[in-house]
Amino acid sequence: MRTIFLCTAALIFSTVSVAQAASFSFTGSFSFDDDVQVFGFHVGAPSTVTLRSYSYAGGTMADGTVIAAGGFDPILALFDGSGNLINQNDDGYSVPADPETGLPYDTLLTLDLGVGDYFASVMQFDNFAPSRLSLPFLHDGEHDFTAAEGCSNAMFCDAGGNNRSSAWAFDILNVDSAITVDPQPSAVPLPAGLPLVVSALGGMALLRRRRK
Repeated sequence: MRTIFLCTAALIFSTVSVAQAASFSFTGSFSFDDDVQVFGFHVGAPSTVTLRSYSYAGGTMADGTVIAAGGFDPILALFDGSGNLINQNDDGYSVPADPETGLPYDTLLTLDLGVGDYFASVMQFDNFAPSRLSLPFLHDGEHDFTAAEGCSNAMFCDAGGNNRSSAWAFDILNVDSAITVDPQPSAVPLPAGLPLVVSALGGMALLRRRRK
């Protein structure tokens, strides 16, 4: 079972002043098909925010990191600061196609957001998000649910039965601050400019995930 706890206090992002909107890039990998990587970000002024993955077809992230193709088929979800689902995206369609499968399975979601705190999550297709972040995702507890697609890996299979890796790569563009709040061991360090966020947390967990 997967449980997520949301702190009842206001998100700490709101207390940190950042000069202007910026872009934040994150990479990491999953251990199981039903893993969920969560991010928190703050929008300081009404902005057009873009959430995008690069791990399926590869590409160059906002920070210049070059990502190789071959990662799992990702989906993403966006939640408000209270954990209510706002939107989610399966395939971006306008993103590049994977050179091996010819499929455009990376995610891309661009929308206008008001001032406030938000959560975004990255999952493997088709582990869709619930109406609230604190609730189980569609395949919660099914560590190898993509094995049904028939790839020899028995995990990280795409819908066509192709073997894929556990890697993910994710950009959050045009926001004031962004951090991972549901850490994976292989995730890269927090983006530059956020030490104040970490310090202000004072050891209080913004969002904690526990698996049993």
